[in-house]
Amino acid sequence: MEILTEYGDQLITAFIRTIQLAGLSAVGALVLGTILAAMRVSPVWALRTVATGYVNIVRNTPLTLVVLFASFGLAQQLGITLVDPNSPTSITDSSFRLAVLAFSTYTATFVCEAIRAGVNTVAVGQSEAARSLGLGFTQGLCYIVLPQAFRAVIAPLGSIMIALIKNTTVASVIGVAEASLLMKEVIENTSALIVVGLIFALGFMCLTIPAGAVFGFLSKKLAVRS
Repeated sequence: MEILTEYGDQLITAFIRTIQLAGLSAVGALVLGTILAAMRVSPVWALRTVATGYVNIVRNTPLTLVVLFASFGLAQQLGITLVDPNSPTSITDSSFRLAVLAFSTYTATFVCEAIRAGVNTVAVGQSEAARSLGLGFTQGLCYIVLPQAFRAVIAPLGSIMIALIKNTTVASVIGVAEASLLMKEVIENTSALIVVGLIFALGFMCLTIPAGAVFGFLSKKLAVRS
């Protein structure tokens, strides 16, 4: 096909950018989400309040607004660009890193709720046993509760990861050169809406279906046996 011949290299580059964006955002969301989940189950009232407020506010805010805030609010208003302003690729790098920050902070709220649900599946006796061994709340959570909670929520985390991959299309609103931005450019240049749409839909399926299969396998492999 002429479209694949003409835009083949750009297509590969765009999807690699999408994978990078989703991968880095997933790591950030997992780290932040785990911290938020720990705060939400903490015995300290202030930590629970802060985490609950963050989750409720960010989770119920449209993702597009979160991405735009990262770009215009942080970069343009506060001057937080996350790059060296003297770098020749500072604008491109700034947009990408701010998009990662936005996706991480947004997706972390869903990761937090998934992990918190996993924590609730762990028998209370596990925490009591940890305390009887002299472990504090943080130690018991890290060494006893969270490892079991993660095994219980692998499948939900997989669903969140798949949603994140698809959500990366929102990054095009701040000029990140991922797949959806290229799709818009190709449609404008060729007017082949259906063909281009099918090509990019197939590309995203090649990312999401294997991801779902991997998380499904891990969920069965690491499931907590009753």
